[in-house]
Amino acid sequence: MAYATQIDITELYSEDALYVADRDGDGVPDAAAITRALRSASGEIDSYLGVRFSLPLPETPDLLVQFCVDIALYRLALSRDVLSDEHRNRYEDTLKHLKDIARGSATLNITQGAGGDGGEPTVPDRPRPIVVGGPEREFTRAKLRGL
Repeated sequence: MAYATQIDITELYSEDALYVADRDGDGVPDAAAITRALRSASGEIDSYLGVRFSLPLPETPDLLVQFCVDIALYRLALSRDVLSDEHRNRYEDTLKHLKDIARGSATLNITQGAGGDGGEPTVPDRPRPIVVGGPEREFTRAKLRGL
């Protein structure tokens, strides 16, 4: 399942944004190529979100629709060799934000019920501290100095 559709692309950026998609014989954007790019973009998004959230998400925030469209347009433009600085900047900004979400310094503003049952909303899991224990250090500064 993709987080966005071809309609989302045209609603966000107009029909002109689809110039990056392959064309069939009559000049119409190839819907199958666009769908593949959107699915691929959704998979890339999931690779970041899976660190913090159980997938699939219970809802699709507008932010993910925007991210999916930006990643898909970047991939389509790259494949047709029509990549612009705007495509690259949107893609890089999207990845930065997804990394922030994965690290926990940004969030998606979604409610996740316990077990996805629609119950009480819960805060996404935070990273857990690493606890390290062990025997006393054998080589300390004092022992190395002969004290």
